[in-house]
Amino acid sequence: MGITGKGPDLGMLTGQLMRAIQEELFQTLAEQGHPDVSPRHGTVLAFLDPGGTRATDLSARSGQHKQIVGTITDELARLGYVTRQPDPADRRAKLIVPTDRALDEVAKARAILAAIEDRYEQALGADRYTAFKDTLQQITRHQRAWNEAATPRSGRS
Repeated sequence: MGITGKGPDLGMLTGQLMRAIQEELFQTLAEQGHPDVSPRHGTVLAFLDPGGTRATDLSARSGQHKQIVGTITDELARLGYVTRQPDPADRRAKLIVPTDRALDEVAKARAILAAIEDRYEQALGADRYTAFKDTLQQITRHQRAWNEAATPRSGRS
């Protein structure tokens, strides 16, 4: 229980859940041939299109600043997960293109996450698990709406 005596708050609970899922995901990925990826790499890998994606689009999809996406892309390029190629639609722009190694990592990550979800669906029952996810999505939408309303448009990058 926390200081209030009410148990962990929503932020603590969701943070603990996220860390526990990431721990299982990345440990399993390491065992399956991807020991060099970490949660921060998901900022890029989870949002890549198979044919490549512009950094600005990755930034918008992930909610991360373009500079952070650039730094992570540099790391992933050094590790052999992505390449930068000219965008055929605009030669001045670059696409971040997943390699076969990245496509393998993404496929394995999706399978691992599906197995985690299946495990929880079995533990809670399909109806309770579906209700839990629906409720969590509603809470997330409400929280994001607050953030959108609280952040002035001129202050965004």
